[in-house]
Amino acid sequence: MPSTPALSFQSVSKAYPARAAGAAPLQALDQVSFDVTEGEFFGLLGPNGAGKTTLISILAGLTRASSGRVQVHGHDVQTDYAQARRLLGVVPQELVFDPFFNVREALRFQSGYFGIRDNGAWIDELLEGLGLADKANANMRQLSGGMKRRVLVAQALVHRPRVIVLDEPTAGVDVELRQTLWQFIARLNREGHTVLLTTHYLEEAEALCQRIAMLKRGRVVALETTSDLIRSASGQVLRFKLDGDLPPPLQAKARVTGRIVQLPVHDAHDIEQVLAQLRAAQLQAEDVEVRKADLEDVFLQVMAGQGQTSAQEAA
Repeated sequence: MPSTPALSFQSVSKAYPARAAGAAPLQALDQVSFDVTEGEFFGLLGPNGAGKTTLISILAGLTRASSGRVQVHGHDVQTDYAQARRLLGVVPQELVFDPFFNVREALRFQSGYFGIRDNGAWIDELLEGLGLADKANANMRQLSGGMKRRVLVAQALVHRPRVIVLDEPTAGVDVELRQTLWQFIARLNREGHTVLLTTHYLEEAEALCQRIAMLKRGRVVALETTSDLIRSASGQVLRFKLDGDLPPPLQAKARVTGRIVQLPVHDAHDIEQVLAQLRAAQLQAEDVEVRKADLEDVFLQVMAGQGQTSAQEAA
């Protein structure tokens, strides 16, 4: 008999009322369906406005779906909210904190919300694991943005949830916090905790997530293991540095970050064609290299309507 998924999204839709007379309602989610198995590290990716945060808000009980059903270990987030919420630890995007307490007090109060007493040993472990031990008695108002985000993570974990939901947890934080956070979360995942992650740092998703769903305009447009997604990418990527503007035929296909240009290529002939066009435009490529496609390449292909088809359409 198959085990109950840690998270189950079943035909979830969410529409917001039209903002102006005669306008169509905003369809934030459209028949989203997927399961996350217990102990999985699952990535939820998509551009801004794709519906990721809306889906997490429905999961956390902060908003109601227009239709469909969401369950946490078999507990419906609407009809069995208390039990579903107890199983979840949600780290939101926004920095929300109580300015009247220090870090340890904030974690003790958060424990109390779940009816947990004598939680000092676990709080100490959280403080140590998230690099907050030296800030335990600091008032929340005195902390930097990165430190406040660490406290948000600790608050989400203080009741030892079976499912950890991270909504852009490393947005705008330094490298040290990212490393500290992922080391600690990876440890909890190895111990059996399920993790659902949304992030715009695709290298993090590629390194951490076993399986990934991609959302576009509220619909699932890809749902595969990370390795299968990367294998689906067409060809390789030619990467080089360039001073000057690319010729128009190359601009449409290129990903440009400052001086760094990346172009999809399939074989040596494609590479020579690119370099020939640069020479014809009297441009000199520097630090030329060819690399394998990564998750960011797949993401861009899928968002452009290439590569993966919708898991729902394929069903």
